[in-house]
Amino acid sequence: MTPPAGALTDLDRALTPLREAPGAPRWTPPERWHLTLLFLGAVPAEQVEELVAAAGPTVAATPPMSLRLAGAGRFGTRRRPQVFWAGVTGDDAALRVLAARLAAVARRLGLPVEDRPFRAHLTLGRWRPGRPGDGDLPERLAGHRGPGWPVTEVELLESHLGPVPRYDRVAAWPVGR
Repeated sequence: MTPPAGALTDLDRALTPLREAPGAPRWTPPERWHLTLLFLGAVPAEQVEELVAAAGPTVAATPPMSLRLAGAGRFGTRRRPQVFWAGVTGDDAALRVLAARLAAVARRLGLPVEDRPFRAHLTLGRWRPGRPGDGDLPERLAGHRGPGWPVTEVELLESHLGPVPRYDRVAAWPVGR
C-alpha cells in the first residue's frame, strides 16, 4: 500500500537533515516507499491470477481505516543496524488483521509466507553489512508525526531487482467495499 503524496512529501522533508549524516544508511528513493502487508517472494506466473481473485474479497471485507507515518526505528542492533524504518500508527490493529488475513489467503494457495509477526513500517533505508552505521539515527525522527490519511486501496506490487530496482503494480483492491 502506498501512502498518499502528501504523507510521503512530509516524511521526505523530515529526513532531509539525516540524509548526509555520518553512519546513515543507503536511503531508498521516496518513489519506492510503500507499506508491505505481506511479502511473498516469487509467485509462479500461473498463480498470480488466482492470488488476485482470492485477495480481492479479503481486502473488500476490511473496515475503513486511517493511518499516519509517525516515529522511526531500526531492525538490527544499535551497533549493527540493518533497516531504518518509519513507523505507522492509527488503525494499526485493523492493518495487522488485514495482513494476517492476506497471509492466510497466500497459505491456502500454497504460497510460502514468512513466519514472523507483522510489524507495520515503511522502509527508508538499509545499512550496508560490514560498514559503520549509526544505529541511533532513527531516534532523531522519533518525534515525527505526518498527516493522517484514509486507506482506500491495497496494491499487489511486483518487485524487480537490479541496478535500478522498481515496483510494478499488478492489481489493486478497494478497502471496505
